[in-house]
Amino acid sequence: MKYLMLVCVDGSVDLSREDDPVDSGGPDAAEAWVAEAGPRRLDGDRLRPPAEATTVRVRNGQTVLTDGPFAETKEQIAGFDVLDCADLDEAIEIAAKHPVAPFGLLELRPFWTG
Repeated sequence: MKYLMLVCVDGSVDLSREDDPVDSGGPDAAEAWVAEAGPRRLDGDRLRPPAEATTVRVRNGQTVLTDGPFAETKEQIAGFDVLDCADLDEAIEIAAKHPVAPFGLLELRPFWTG
């Protein structure tokens, strides 16, 4: 089963830095996590800061754009990964080892399958 894993951090974490501020385990922690996940991690990447987001809505046939994130929240999405796991337990095991887990949150959502 495929899962989208949203990597979220508190808004106080500076996501605008070029180095990896969410990599609390040192510069190689994320690479080690990717290696351990192996073929179960299909894709993933860091995202630019929420201030660089553009929200798109269509209202009354008109496209309405807003700079910044859609919602004001404490947590911000810092990145994502697509996992292919046997079940939710396996996805949880992988998520719990992510370098952000000790100070952020990882939201797992199964893909909708028909």
